[in-house]
Amino acid sequence: MAPLSALLDAGGFLAIPTESSYGLAADPRSAAGVAAVFACKGRAAEKSLAVVAADERQLAALGADLDAPAVRRLTELWPAALTVVVPLRRPLAATGEDATLAVRLPAHENLRRLLGELGRPLTATSANRAGEPPILDPAALEPLLEGFPAAIVDDGVLPGGAPSTLVAVADGRLAILRAGRYPSQRLGEVFRSDCGNR
Repeated sequence: MAPLSALLDAGGFLAIPTESSYGLAADPRSAAGVAAVFACKGRAAEKSLAVVAADERQLAALGADLDAPAVRRLTELWPAALTVVVPLRRPLAATGEDATLAVRLPAHENLRRLLGELGRPLTATSANRAGEPPILDPAALEPLLEGFPAAIVDDGVLPGGAPSTLVAVADGRLAILRAGRYPSQRLGEVFRSDCGNR
């Protein structure tokens, strides 16, 4: 893990496996790493990046606030392909000026193990150029990463399919921002209030 940690500390990033496809993973506190991820994707740094973590302690160290009862109802479902937008106590490079952060403990066991061994959470945005499909085969990552300070964590060909479900809570009510792998019906059962799209 030492070479990967050194790369992240130096402002580089990793291509990591997620539940569906490979993602680009920088330390969310590293302005250089986050900028390199956006440059690799060919996308302006307009949106904040979601973050994956091995456990809630890693998220708390970033300043993610998981204490609201409605948020707790969601985090009790982790690990899962369920990304939750939560308040952020202090700004991060990965969020720009946003006061919130999208976070999850992923359902991918090897990814959780990697995050634990690295001792830090990482960003998780799809590994692809903007407008192109996410990459499933690690062999296709090399052209994308060429010229960037990056390394590949090879976990074989991934299954593809829908990304994680993205949700937020406002006034105790659930909003599904992006339908995905985690079933909306299950979320509706967890929340007694209406489970509508926003």
